[in-house]
Amino acid sequence: MTIQSAFLRYTVRQTISRAAVFATIGGLSAGAITTTAADPAPQNQAQEQAPQGQGQAGQSAAAPAPGEGPAVKPADAEAAEVQRLLEQPVPTDFDGLLNRAETISRAAAATSDNVEKTRAGIAENQARIDQIKADTQRSEEQLAQAQQRLDESQTSVSQISSAKYRGATVDAVSSVVGASGPQAAIDRTAYLNALADRTDRAVSALEADLQSAHEANSAAKRAKAQAEFQANNLAQRQRELDERNHTLTDLKAQVTKIVDGFTPEQKRQWVDRKGPIDVDVATFLGKLPAAGPASANVGGAVAAAMSKLGSPYAWGAAGPSAFDCSGLMMWAYQQVGKTIPRTSQAQLSGGKQVSVQDLQPGDIVAYYPGATHVGMYIGDGKLVHASDYGIPVQVVPVNSMPIVGAVRY
Repeated sequence: MTIQSAFLRYTVRQTISRAAVFATIGGLSAGAITTTAADPAPQNQAQEQAPQGQGQAGQSAAAPAPGEGPAVKPADAEAAEVQRLLEQPVPTDFDGLLNRAETISRAAAATSDNVEKTRAGIAENQARIDQIKADTQRSEEQLAQAQQRLDESQTSVSQISSAKYRGATVDAVSSVVGASGPQAAIDRTAYLNALADRTDRAVSALEADLQSAHEANSAAKRAKAQAEFQANNLAQRQRELDERNHTLTDLKAQVTKIVDGFTPEQKRQWVDRKGPIDVDVATFLGKLPAAGPASANVGGAVAAAMSKLGSPYAWGAAGPSAFDCSGLMMWAYQQVGKTIPRTSQAQLSGGKQVSVQDLQPGDIVAYYPGATHVGMYIGDGKLVHASDYGIPVQVVPVNSMPIVGAVRY
């Protein structure tokens, strides 16, 4: 390589390092690195719009994942429906009171399910926020490390750019004319080549550090945006929970007022309206089929549910002394080491769908539009369930209520 070509290589590379790379560095500050064209606006806008869309949906509920069940109505719409229901005239005849108590009780059960779903959503949001906080801290640490490397690379390039050879400025004239002889020209060429190589490496390192800093900065920005979205979503869900709890309180007060006002005979009719069946638990469990891929778990879940015959009903309760309908199902399966969803809608969505004609002991049967009630099939056309306020856990005919689906776990 001639001294002229070596000088040309050096000066071109030095021009790049000064005019291009330093200009980029000039747009960055030690504590405030900003995104560049490497982070296109359309993608950022899409990332920002997605949380906004989710936030709007979050006012009711996000689209359900498998096992979560149908989306929940907005809390304010639910409260408005309940208010209209509660404002209806109270019947004066007993049959009318029974129907009203049952209608309000189903509404209370649905609201109780929604309370549980909202609580689960709050817990999920909080878990996401905790994870995002950890991600944000990690991104900030990576950003600080990238900034430090960037500063070091900038210093290295600056030192190379201002290098002197034997105290004289290296330019086109001095590099050619200033050589005292052939050997000096060779030495000068070798020096310029080495300097160009150092410049190549330093500028490449600087460019890599710039990219690393941009990526860390983008990650930190995304984490911050996600944290803000999840915090807003958490606040919205908490407001929904408060409103639903208020709605549930109103419904429970109405049901308890009606049921507690029944005479002893009326209470008996309330308890017996689904046709409860007296069952000898030990004899019945002995008849359960012993064959099947999960017979032990199924038999254990049925036995657990049957062991709670006579336990009181309580909205939102999942044992061990009181239950709502889905709480009894969840508790029974917990006793055999199986976890199933908490709410009736989620239980219907989470298992393997089966037809009513193919029901087996342990299957969960859902009732009423919206799957607001569930019970466990125990065989022989019978179902064990936690029914309503004032009614203990009991066995009833499986077809004593309108079936909307059945699942197997």
